[in-house]
Amino acid sequence: MDTDQKFIKSFCIRTALLLVAIIAAVVIFDPFYQYHKPLPGLKAVLTDKEYQCIGTLRTFDYDALIVGSSVCENYNNGWFDKGFDCTAIKAIRSYGATADLCYLLDNAYEEHDLKYVFYNIDPSSLSASTEPTYVSTGCPMYLYDQNVLNDYPYLLNKDVLMEKIPYMLAYSLISDYDEGDSYNWAQWKYFGRDMAMGLYTRLPAVKAMQPETANADALAGNISLLTAQVEAHPDTIFKFFFSPYSMLWWDNAYRSGERDAVIYNEKQAIKALLQYDNVEIYFYQDDREIITNLDNYMDMIHFSKNINYYVYHKLVNGEERLTADNYEARLDGMYELSEEIVKELIQEYYP
Repeated sequence: MDTDQKFIKSFCIRTALLLVAIIAAVVIFDPFYQYHKPLPGLKAVLTDKEYQCIGTLRTFDYDALIVGSSVCENYNNGWFDKGFDCTAIKAIRSYGATADLCYLLDNAYEEHDLKYVFYNIDPSSLSASTEPTYVSTGCPMYLYDQNVLNDYPYLLNKDVLMEKIPYMLAYSLISDYDEGDSYNWAQWKYFGRDMAMGLYTRLPAVKAMQPETANADALAGNISLLTAQVEAHPDTIFKFFFSPYSMLWWDNAYRSGERDAVIYNEKQAIKALLQYDNVEIYFYQDDREIITNLDNYMDMIHFSKNINYYVYHKLVNGEERLTADNYEARLDGMYELSEEIVKELIQEYYP
């Protein structure tokens, strides 16, 4: 064997060994939790839901889920663990569309029996597409499809090796990172009326109000997705809840002509879900003190962690629960409050 051949052979062997070492490091530490839960002594460092959420649903130990959009990211899982005697993790999708969240639930149920599902219903989710959006929004589907043969973008990724693994180790071994604060984004954010108003682009004119049934087809599909989950898992207690969006959101819903359809959609969803014995529904949208105080918000939707704790505290005490006897009155009350917002309360900010 001549010198060139020896060099090529040696180079190939060294390259192969290096690739094996890289793959082994990623599999062992697994910062996206595709193959196993955290190693003993390491924390579950969860800061990137698009890459980590799906893996945790398959590999972590839990019996409860906190399900919803970005407004759910600032809950501390430990609150629910203590208040409901469970082990909770988050199933989060920024958009909060029903189809996307049900996709996460389906993955969770493949290997887990759930005592509780704490599910935040965003108003927009009831009129969203009934098809999951993971592919269309560019999510890393090689992490979602459970096909290890196409995991090479994860296993042979310099950012995973040089950034994600060291980041996980640093947060586990050096910092005081709280695992319950998975995906939390509030730490460095400012909440206040100037911030909320600065991020609110108010429509210059009020559009004609849409018919209540403007989203009837999408609504029916999304209700079917929710009721299918409830029916398929009768041993799970589903605690659905509606979070308190700011009065800026209601002002926008009115000015965009969507307000009446939003309230109608919620009534229809609540009516359908209340038919099931394993469903509880809680309504926090109409908390006047919270939604009219813009210091609680950073934009028209996202509220501070204090409001997350307020919602949790109400949930654990069973407060503001909707029933077949009161849900229509509560939603009618929300309609009246939205009228007061657009005709009086918002005038303090937009004369």
